[in-house]
Amino acid sequence: MTKQTTTELPATETDNYRPPKQLEWWQTAQLEKQGCSADNWELVTFSPDVDLRLVRNVHFGGNVIVEGGARLRNVPGGIHNCRIGKDAIVENVARIEFEEEAPCGVGISIAALDETGSRPVKAYPGLSSQIATLMARVPNWLESRLSPSIQEFLDAKIPPHEIGNKAVVRDCGILRNVSVGREVKIEGALRLVNGCILNNAAPGRGMAYVGSGVDAENFIIEDAKADSGVILRNCYLGQGVEIEKGFTAHDSLFFANCSFENGEACAVLAGPYTVSMHKASLLIGCQTSFMNAGSATNQSNHMYKLGPVHWGVLERGVKTSSGAYIMLGAKIGAFSMVMGQHKTHPDSSSFPFSYLFGDERGATVVVPGAMLRSCGLMRDEKKWPTRDRRQKRKMHLNDRINFGVLNPFTVDSMLNAIDVITELLSHPADDDLYVRYKGMKFTRAALERAKLLYTAAIYKYLSVALPDGKFPEPDTHTPGDWVDLGGQIIPRSVLTKVLATDSIEEAEEILDDAFEHYSELELEWIGRRFGTWWRSRAGIIPAGAEQFDSLVEDDRTEYLESLARETKMLTL
Repeated sequence: MTKQTTTELPATETDNYRPPKQLEWWQTAQLEKQGCSADNWELVTFSPDVDLRLVRNVHFGGNVIVEGGARLRNVPGGIHNCRIGKDAIVENVARIEFEEEAPCGVGISIAALDETGSRPVKAYPGLSSQIATLMARVPNWLESRLSPSIQEFLDAKIPPHEIGNKAVVRDCGILRNVSVGREVKIEGALRLVNGCILNNAAPGRGMAYVGSGVDAENFIIEDAKADSGVILRNCYLGQGVEIEKGFTAHDSLFFANCSFENGEACAVLAGPYTVSMHKASLLIGCQTSFMNAGSATNQSNHMYKLGPVHWGVLERGVKTSSGAYIMLGAKIGAFSMVMGQHKTHPDSSSFPFSYLFGDERGATVVVPGAMLRSCGLMRDEKKWPTRDRRQKRKMHLNDRINFGVLNPFTVDSMLNAIDVITELLSHPADDDLYVRYKGMKFTRAALERAKLLYTAAIYKYLSVALPDGKFPEPDTHTPGDWVDLGGQIIPRSVLTKVLATDSIEEAEEILDDAFEHYSELELEWIGRRFGTWWRSRAGIIPAGAEQFDSLVEDDRTEYLESLARETKMLTL
């Protein structure tokens, strides 16, 4: 562990900065008259432009630096071994203290997915959804490739032991080994232990906030908000995240623009735009992104045999209805709606955009592609970028996000699904009139309808990706599949390159490059993935896309008509 010091002078951009110095005897006398005390006044240094009249009823322990403009009042337990930044405010706080080599939350091991800790994510400021996903989903990468250098990397990320410039810490209990960044506001927190709260945004545009009743231990809150009675243990809150209204979480990570209220999370890897707002909702042992959890959503990861070792993946855009239950392990296909109870460990990843119904025995009945005609799906695609709380903050964005609903990841799944459906339809249904596949049940009518819906959606995708209607030149190379890495859509070949790296910095560079060249990689994939059958139908792509748009518009019209009838029914 890199040794931390509390006596380093802060960087300054002004030429008239006057460094802190030891107090004169008459200054210590004034402070003592105002209710202040110190273990040793010789270890306490004040900037010459501190107004001593603003420092009252504070005890100082160990090495303490107080910068100009700071206001300190009523800290009976003392301020110990830290720097108080320029224009910072500390009022009515039980105690602020730092141990000499405290990491302030950096390097905490978060037991995501598998609660037993076999898939640990090492948290640090700047952690991206992509790197966290790699650590959790491919633990051997962290253990084998990164282990020689990871500690040095983490040590370099440890923030200073300070209450930063223009930070506010007011009406709080104990802060122990908690680094508070510039312009951070902490108001009414109950207890904060071993963590850091950081703003990366431009001055005046910070988001980091910790509010009343928050109790957090082993945490990083980065450009995020935790408020109103939240309880956190071993958690990372990323940029634009808001967690409040009594939500509790342990061993969980929350990335860009997640919103959580009232419920509970345990061992969750919550990718961008995951939302859970209701009481009695429990997300446990799963990876999500762009998810919306209905009230009383629940999962189970413990079969009472080998401990809570089960976990699952809800691919991007999954929604759950009220009371939905999934027995893990399970893998739910992208942009699917889950209703009822599912107890057979379903893997519906081959059928994105589906309705999943749990029958009376907990089996999963799938209606493939049914979500494609939902007007809400296209609405979601448009609203996500507009609700990005990270924007207009003039800061580096840690998480890379591809917002498109129709993308190489989901389109490739649909292309594969059409082949699977064709094979399934070549066989008769069982005696109960269902066709079975991987423990799921389908009706023949639903499968036939899904082929039409998937085909129309693929035409829609091609109409957007190929605005001139011309396919790229045929490419004889194997197209390869794509993966959704915590909100970023990448070719598996890129993932392979990342997993061959020996450092987080190199991995981030590869992912940045893939994000920047997404459109080119997509066109290259289209040239390889779409063969003669699709190319011979290039002329009907606009008509196919129009058919898709018509389906969505019909759903919108039906919904608005239904809503109008309900509204009329409810009028006085």
